[in-house]
Amino acid sequence: MSGALVLDSEGLAQAVRRNREVQEWLEAARDADIPVITSAVVLVEVIHPRIDSAALSWTLSRLRVEPVSQTLAHTAASLLRNAGLHGHEYAIDALLCATALAHPGRVTILTSDVEDIGLLTADHPRVTAEKI
Repeated sequence: MSGALVLDSEGLAQAVRRNREVQEWLEAARDADIPVITSAVVLVEVIHPRIDSAALSWTLSRLRVEPVSQTLAHTAASLLRNAGLHGHEYAIDALLCATALAHPGRVTILTSDVEDIGLLTADHPRVTAEKI
């Protein structure tokens, strides 16, 4: 089956905290044999001194952390340009969206920031942002 469930920083943080809503998304993705992914750049936002390291390690072992490449960086820059956005405020979201777009099929991004994700993926109807 094609597609992916993509976690932004809040999605990953809530997965680490075992938030029930996010756990239901993760279980549904696994049941449907849909990969659960995030971007390596998201880890920069999630890893901090107060995070439960063991829970983070366990959560990361159950999903794919996609690397950032020059190709993804160019795609992210195009997403920013097409949305009329720029700068560091949107860079991680743009890289996450570029990572999502690299996967075929329908892609769902679990995010606390549906507005920015929606702006960045407006030209890509196969990508859906879901608020968590």
